[in-house]
Amino acid sequence: MVNQIRYERSLIVLPDQIVEDWLAHSFEQLATEHFEHLCSLQPEIVLLGTGATLRFPHPSLTGVLINQRIGVEVMDTSAACRTYNILTAEGRRVAAALVI
Repeated sequence: MVNQIRYERSLIVLPDQIVEDWLAHSFEQLATEHFEHLCSLQPEIVLLGTGATLRFPHPSLTGVLINQRIGVEVMDTSAACRTYNILTAEGRRVAAALVI
């Protein structure tokens, strides 16, 4: 749940907006285009929540973030949500890309 709204599909949460139409429907479907979309949102760091378990995407997928000097941390979705709350409380421009 985000702001008392339950989401059933993957989404991106930023301090000033929620992107409900992130087309990364599953971890297995993650593609370079999904990370390029994250770059266009101009976060300083991306928290990738990979679902119920921690799984690491291939480095070729996250490379677009690194090339744009955007930090990326990979964790399970619950940990990504907790970390997002901490970083936004610090005033950081963070994007939580959550695979549901």
